Amino acid sequence: MPRGAHRLSLLGRVAALLRERQIPFAVVGAAAMAVRGVSRSTRDVDLLVVDSECLSPATWESLRLEGIAVSIRRGDADDPLAGAVRLTGPGHAMLDIIVGRAAWQARVLERASPSKIEEVSVPVATAADLVLLKLYAGGPQDAWDDYSALTADEQSASTWFTATRGDVDDSRGGIRWIIPAKARYWEGRDHVDC
Repeated sequence: MPRGAHRLSLLGRVAALLRERQIPFAVVGAAAMAVRGVSRSTRDVDLLVVDSECLSPATWESLRLEGIAVSIRRGDADDPLAGAVRLTGPGHAMLDIIVGRAAWQARVLERASPSKIEEVSVPVATAADLVLLKLYAGGPQDAWDDYSALTADEQSASTWFTATRGDVDDSRGGIRWIIPAKARYWEGRDHVDC
């Protein structure tokens, strides 16, 4: 089987399922960074959604019946995210679905542009929005990704503040949210393994 074929099939199935349920989504993280010209090694694909339906086990039942393990992590009221879903299976790369809760995150989905990732047509977050998401996440890898995204795409560097200014202003009262509360969705949060 060609390199990435397992991820392709899982990414394709998840994209089809989200489209069928009319849940807007966008590829974010390292796969999106690669589309935008910044390559780094990763074995997973990250998707952003803002629909809490994704935190329901019923949403993923068809994949679970195909042998895909589904782990759902719900954030509490203080967490910056509503939760996350991790999909894994034998022969499949991991796929994480990050469930946002803010209006600015929904606008990230609106601005995403179509691209192909391993032969699957999916919306991919813009470079400017990847910077915004990375600033929100706040880790050291995120800082490196921000620098790389801005230097890889001159247009992103010159338009980042104008493209995202309203989102920065909408998020927790301004730029202060960049130092986030550290949510650890895979360590001890309330979750459901399906």
